[in-house]
Amino acid sequence: MSAGPANAAAVPPLSLRTYVEGDATIVQCTGKLTSGLTGILRDEVKSLIPHSKKIVLDLTNLTQMDSLGLGTIMGLYVSAKTSGTTLILINLSPRVRELFRITNVWSVLEVYGENIIRMP
Repeated sequence: MSAGPANAAAVPPLSLRTYVEGDATIVQCTGKLTSGLTGILRDEVKSLIPHSKKIVLDLTNLTQMDSLGLGTIMGLYVSAKTSGTTLILINLSPRVRELFRITNVWSVLEVYGENIIRMP
């Protein structure tokens, strides 16, 4: 299942903007987190883990995510947790939240309201 708009043809590929705000490194995701694009996010976040104790994935502009995107986020969660880094997801669209719910990933996550998730 893919979480995204029905008209996904006009959606740009994945782009990231990374910046530091307070004690957190923010990774703002824009576009699609789908097959063929997941390595972009994985490589960026894995390079941040040794240097940051809190990484926030801002999914405000994420328009589509498939099972490979979900798997990438869960893999990053494992890498972050192993290194003592907190991974937080913010601004999930209803479709992305639904993908997390139907795959039973919610059972692993700490949810703070509808739009903020802390991966313990």
